[in-house]
Amino acid sequence: MLLAIDVGNTSIMVGIFSGEDLVYSFRIDTDRTKSPDDYGIILFGKMDEKDISPSSFSGAILSCVVTEMQEGVAKLVEKYFGHPPIIVGPETRTGMPIRIYNPEELGADRIANAVAAYHRFGGSVIVVDLGTATTFDCVSEKGEYLGGAIVPGIELSTVALYHGTSKLPKVDPEKPEQAIGKDTVECIQSGLFYGYASMIDGLCAKLKEEMRSSPEIVITGGFADAVSEECACATRVDKDLALHGLRLLHELNSQILC
Repeated sequence: MLLAIDVGNTSIMVGIFSGEDLVYSFRIDTDRTKSPDDYGIILFGKMDEKDISPSSFSGAILSCVVTEMQEGVAKLVEKYFGHPPIIVGPETRTGMPIRIYNPEELGADRIANAVAAYHRFGGSVIVVDLGTATTFDCVSEKGEYLGGAIVPGIELSTVALYHGTSKLPKVDPEKPEQAIGKDTVECIQSGLFYGYASMIDGLCAKLKEEMRSSPEIVITGGFADAVSEECACATRVDKDLALHGLRLLHELNSQILC
């Protein structure tokens, strides 16, 4: 089996693969104050629920956008699962031409999303990842990474409203029943959900125009299910997209290491 870990600013996605099949996945909160051993206890607890033994893994891969956590998580994987993970970075073989000015700036999670989307859906594709930041990644019909866009994520916008104003409350970013809010909380929730859905539709229309194609538009990330329901442009929803990308990257790079 393969252990795939994607460390984001808000949450950590963990996937366990048997061959090409994702047999178990879960999220845990990203907490920079936790030690690698703390995370080890959490991982063991989750795997014990499914009767998965640490000794059953034959490999591991890690993507991490939280720089200060990368070394600790990598050592955790090697210590508890017996395999130093392949770490996704600028030197990772992707099988995908990166057509941007500075390829080394491209986040590991965005690489994984792009690789998975092109492999799974074929042809041109736009991946919209609703994470701490909302990212848009464009892949051409030839499988070239073209670039994309980045805007603040839903939760980040919620915090910014709270800290940047004197009277607006901090609210849970939940989907309201209607767009016309009847109090301040509902108004903020409407702006977040319906506003983000409209932004996604508008920006994807602009990206499609520049791509000169009719790409699949894949929504992923923690808010994928809720927000995609309001997006007219969304053609696919896959909350585990990055994990599938990590599996493909492991397959590609483990061949080189052997």
